[in-house]
Amino acid sequence: MLYAIISQDVTNSLELRQQTRAAHLERLDSLIKSGRLILAGPHPAIDNEDPGDAGFTGSLIVAEFPSLKDAQQWADADPYVAAGVYQQVQVKPFKKVLP
Repeated sequence: MLYAIISQDVTNSLELRQQTRAAHLERLDSLIKSGRLILAGPHPAIDNEDPGDAGFTGSLIVAEFPSLKDAQQWADADPYVAAGVYQQVQVKPFKKVLP
């Protein structure tokens, strides 16, 4: 089943994100290689694809996991969690309807 991992950043998270980004992307790459990643990306803090110093306010990942428990465990082990980038992470079942 698909799950949405919706993360909210701490205030002024940009420096922490930059320091931890490689490890975060490496984990996402493992989902890509296994064909389980549907989409992933950050929420810019301003209405611009490249928010510069404004940074980001959170992230969204939609991926396939065997269960909600597995998705939650994967989300809890994210390097952004360990580094303190995320202040909150919510994992919810997701039903893709379109396209």
